Amino acid sequence: MGGLKKFHRKGVLEAGCDEAGRGCLAGPVVAAAVILPVKFDHPLLDDSKKLTESQRELLRPIIESNSLAWAVGVVEVREIDEINILNASFLAMHRAIDQLTSRPELLLIDGNRFKQYNNIEHQCIIKGDGIYRSIAAASVLAKTHRDKLMKGLHEQFPAYGWGKNKGYPTVDHRMAIGKHGACFHHRMSFTLLPKQLQLDI
Repeated sequence: MGGLKKFHRKGVLEAGCDEAGRGCLAGPVVAAAVILPVKFDHPLLDDSKKLTESQRELLRPIIESNSLAWAVGVVEVREIDEINILNASFLAMHRAIDQLTSRPELLLIDGNRFKQYNNIEHQCIIKGDGIYRSIAAASVLAKTHRDKLMKGLHEQFPAYGWGKNKGYPTVDHRMAIGKHGACFHHRMSFTLLPKQLQLDI
């Protein structure tokens, strides 16, 4: 691990932005925006998908306490169904940026598309969470904050296994939807059950 870039443009206050939960069948989409000090580094810091849950949880308070500013934005299921998941991902990032206590001069966005935020310049970077420290930090915060939310929802709706699958389209999750039906935390605009699985149940 390691080897992530400190910044995209030297001397500019940059906020890394990333989201978690875009491909899920249930629960909100969560985004984080993080402004890191240029000197910040940690040997574990990387794209959150490459880390274990315990590594992400270890990094979360380190990132939060060492950041110049950080924030998390949430877009709930009903909004996702109304505006679609792509727009919801952009909105979650906007909500995170809204809450930053320092105004960034440049937004580093993980992915290839973004909706302009006010008049702040942005740069889309494919797989940016594996390239820049600030985006990697945002990916960790978005993932850990969303996982915590999903564990809370699991307590209310244990049948779907969200404590483990976090709302992603695992076989067990889809089988549970087939058995128990969907609940109001499911994204009704998504294909919750493929036709083949519907036939098999």
